[in-house]
Amino acid sequence: MKVSSDDLLAQLLGIKPVTLNHWRKDETTLSAIQVARALANAQATAKRHVHENAVQPIVEFFPIHAIAVGRNKEQQEVFATTQNVGKHLKGLHQALAEAKSGIYVFYDTRGRALYAGQTKKQNLWKEMNFAFNRDRSAQVITLVNHPTNDVEFRPANEKVRQPTDRTLKLHNLAKYFSAYRVVPEMVDDFEAFIIRAFPNDLLNFKMEKFGKPARKRVANKKKVPVVGQAT
Repeated sequence: MKVSSDDLLAQLLGIKPVTLNHWRKDETTLSAIQVARALANAQATAKRHVHENAVQPIVEFFPIHAIAVGRNKEQQEVFATTQNVGKHLKGLHQALAEAKSGIYVFYDTRGRALYAGQTKKQNLWKEMNFAFNRDRSAQVITLVNHPTNDVEFRPANEKVRQPTDRTLKLHNLAKYFSAYRVVPEMVDDFEAFIIRAFPNDLLNFKMEKFGKPARKRVANKKKVPVVGQAT
């Protein structure tokens, strides 16, 4: 049952550790009612575990204070993680880095959802910032490119600057974010639910489908060769 101690195993089975030790003895024979009760208790414990741990909010609608990072300062992170940022940001950064699977949502200045994403392969902090710097091909706006270096200002009647289409990154748009720790088995369906709930607002590239884990299990079963069957 993938538990690390007898105490946890006894808790999952709904019995006391001393009872578990007694059951392990060679001379102990369990009755049908004992086995049935243990199975029922284990099922009830599993349900409670799912209710308590399937989804755990880490932070919600946290304001983004983007900071340039990297050798050439070309990347952005949602907030600073240097030594002098304070306990609150340090704790939030640690919580996001320790979350190995979960869901995150970026919001615009009005608190409307912009983009929803998930991770099951790397921690939430890395995945969020990867998405934060990704070009949003769905969000192209017409802007004027103004000088960013130290040059003399010239009014538009002297120096005409042509408006051009510009593809924005998520850090150009996002103002807040939320992050949730989610058990890996439910990440795909939670992401699909969020994206399908806001199909005309989010900048996600595709409409995720429900039941991806179930379809994978079916596909894997079909790949298992039958005994005696030529492979």
